[in-house]
Amino acid sequence: MEPRSRRRGSCRPLVSPFLRDPASGRVYKRGKLIGKGAFSRCYKLTDLSTSSVFALKVVPRRGAGAGGLRPCGKVEREIALHSRLRHHNIVAFHGHFADRDHVYMVLEYCSRQSLAHVLEARRTLTEPEVRYYLRGLVSGLRYLHQQHIVHRDLKLSNFFLKKNMEVKIGDLGLAAKVGPGGRCHRVLCGTPNFLAPEVVSRNGHSCQSDIWALGCVTYLVLTGSPPFMAAPLSEMYENILASRYPEPTHLSPNACRLIARLLAPNPAERPSLDHLLQDDFFTQGFTPDRLPPHSCHSPPIFAIPQPLGRLFQKVGQLLLSQCQLPCPHTPNEASCPGEDGSDPDFMELGIEAPLSERGAPQPEVSVYLLNQGTLQSDPAGPAGSSVQEVEEAVRNLQLCLDPGPPAMQGPPREQRSILWAPKWVDYSSKYGFGYRLSDGSSGVLLRDGTHMALRPPGGQVSYMPDRGKLETFALRDVPSLLGAKLAVLRLFAGYMQQRLQEEGGLPVPTESASPSLCLLRFLVSQQALLLFFSDGTLQVSCSGDQVQLVLCGGGEELLLTVWERGQPHTSYTLGMLRSHGCPPAARHHLLHALRMLQSI
Repeated sequence: MEPRSRRRGSCRPLVSPFLRDPASGRVYKRGKLIGKGAFSRCYKLTDLSTSSVFALKVVPRRGAGAGGLRPCGKVEREIALHSRLRHHNIVAFHGHFADRDHVYMVLEYCSRQSLAHVLEARRTLTEPEVRYYLRGLVSGLRYLHQQHIVHRDLKLSNFFLKKNMEVKIGDLGLAAKVGPGGRCHRVLCGTPNFLAPEVVSRNGHSCQSDIWALGCVTYLVLTGSPPFMAAPLSEMYENILASRYPEPTHLSPNACRLIARLLAPNPAERPSLDHLLQDDFFTQGFTPDRLPPHSCHSPPIFAIPQPLGRLFQKVGQLLLSQCQLPCPHTPNEASCPGEDGSDPDFMELGIEAPLSERGAPQPEVSVYLLNQGTLQSDPAGPAGSSVQEVEEAVRNLQLCLDPGPPAMQGPPREQRSILWAPKWVDYSSKYGFGYRLSDGSSGVLLRDGTHMALRPPGGQVSYMPDRGKLETFALRDVPSLLGAKLAVLRLFAGYMQQRLQEEGGLPVPTESASPSLCLLRFLVSQQALLLFFSDGTLQVSCSGDQVQLVLCGGGEELLLTVWERGQPHTSYTLGMLRSHGCPPAARHHLLHALRMLQSI
């Protein structure tokens, strides 16, 4: 007995390959080691009667290598807290039992390990992935806080992934109930890199301390390094108290602002979990409905699937059920699926996405419109109001084309900041036509002839049921009847934001659009797209050579701005055009736009 006693004092007691729960009579087979911590180890576990697979957390009754008893109260507290929790973003607790050497907790098995393993393989994650994971973590953490529980050890190794890539919060070994004042005991516990200033100051953990840890996690997965390094410890604590960390320069402005909000030194200034998902980082960025399993080791490629995924289809069905009026634009044969199985009904267009590979037409060729859509008119409004933008566009095009001598050389050039749409998505025969403006706002002209837009920076939503009405809401106050339309808008907005970031085509921010600005009409031909905005702006986006032309203002204030591939934009006033004539390339595309208008 003596040698056995000495062996137990110097190493962990062995865990039997077969375990029996005396209360239920179930017999389990212990599998491979899948994780370990300071006081516990985790194994794969199989129920021999059902073949169900679980995770087994094993806590020795003696401290690891210390020779002393591990305080029973901590394990009992963990079991008492965890066993009462039921949430899809919290690792499920299935039962517990004990023997002479160990306490066993039977937990939900997460086959894709933890986010720590993902980051080890990936080094950094993309912003859409981070939004996906944070949504799940915020959901689970909100539930914990509603139960008056603070986790106190939020970190990547405690965020586990199911086979379907659903994220779950686990390891509640340090979790504790908050007291009447909203704080726990004033103890310094947790992972040093993720401790909040109030914890370092020995003021105790609170729900806001968990939110600080989320900020550290967000910084870590986006940059590959924690915001506060652990050597030397005293210097790191000083940086934590001052919230002094290296500011990442390669992240989007919205990501940097979110991190700064989460890492506010004053707990009261950090966002609540109820408002966190309304931050611009979420509302103005694409969040995938799910992640592919290969994203555990390689970056995913995001695209709206063809056909759309189940979530988008569900939203679309709900949207169509809400539409009372017939579709204002009729799909033609170009909107039908092609022989190759693709879906030409979906067109993702922009600076680097031409409508067609064909060249621009000769002036004598008739223009065939592939698609068009318009914001419906107020039934009580004046007749003919829906064609006013067409008449105004014709006048402005003629002003650019008619005056002045033939251009032997280009007119003088200047650059002016204007509002235009660098990216758009056409899924109008099913959902709507979405666009992204240069000020960062997004809009969609929906299939039922209504319009909805999302304005930065506060996420204000503008809704126009017809040309005579404007309704504005804070993002959280959008009526439930408009929920499906808002979902379509946010899906389009996130997708376009992601594509612009991937292409390096994010425009320089311009002055914010008015809440009443909307897309009144769009026309699509084989060679160009025309966008008519409510402020009188006409955008002509040409295929092949990828030229963008924008006419804004009117009369003597008319301004023509031209973008050509790989060149900065150039603006021409009406006076310049009268003196020097319209540049030949721009004239060619403006003539085609005029013929498109005459084809309506």
